Amino acid sequence: MIEKILLTVAGRGLCEEMLNMLMEVPFIQKASVTVLHIVPPQVTAEAMSAKLEEGGKILAAAVKSLKVDASQITARLKQGDPKDVVLQVADEEDSDLIIMGSRGLKRLAAILENSVSQYVFQLSSRPMLLIKDDIYVKKIRRVMVALDKSEAAQQSLNMALSLLKNIDGSQLFLVHVNPDQPKSKEAATDAETDPILAAAAAQAKKQGVAYRCINSTGKAGAEICRLAEEMNIDLLIIGSPDRRPSIAKTLPDLDRLLGGSLSDYVRVYANCPVLLARTID
Repeated sequence: MIEKILLTVAGRGLCEEMLNMLMEVPFIQKASVTVLHIVPPQVTAEAMSAKLEEGGKILAAAVKSLKVDASQITARLKQGDPKDVVLQVADEEDSDLIIMGSRGLKRLAAILENSVSQYVFQLSSRPMLLIKDDIYVKKIRRVMVALDKSEAAQQSLNMALSLLKNIDGSQLFLVHVNPDQPKSKEAATDAETDPILAAAAAQAKKQGVAYRCINSTGKAGAEICRLAEEMNIDLLIIGSPDRRPSIAKTLPDLDRLLGGSLSDYVRVYANCPVLLARTID
């Protein structure tokens, strides 16, 4: 259930657009929204004062642009390292979803350029919705879920079904990429015979959500991104399990840090907003 959303804003407007699209979804409409703008440390007091004034204007403009009842919004202007502040505020607010902008930087470039979204992606255990700077935000009608046998994939499916339920004209694309399966022209028509897709389709049918099953093969990340573009997907949901032991929760996930995880690949290359469902693996 998404009851508390943390929306980080930087003056570009994409995250605000994404939230407005989400707020058209019945499942989301009653959620409270914390709108957060962070001012990094400055060298002088004068520079800090100027940045805080600018930040206040950015925050006010973001709140004004939201199609949300004012009683559901809390605005927060914070000072500090953005990477740490996002995690801190998400914990303070007990957020069910973090919405962030992303430059879509690849692997080590994200580290070298001090990417906030990459850092939060590594360390947060909360679901994250990432919106790259170069994408077009659309109404949520066509949602794709990447499926396998994991708990994270099941959580992704549950979230997609909740989002699309009671939305007229919506469609859920259930995708299973099997790298060991030989390519076949009949793969699409036989998709519902795939046990993973069959179980997901049964859930969608039970909840009255229109769906399409796609059974594909190849490298999972590249194929998921290709299908998202081909199917003109509005939102891609993919599981991103946390594989770190409990004693290492404050340390980066090396798979994500080095860009070796499936969710990191999709985060970088997908041409639509990506929602990362988080679970403990």
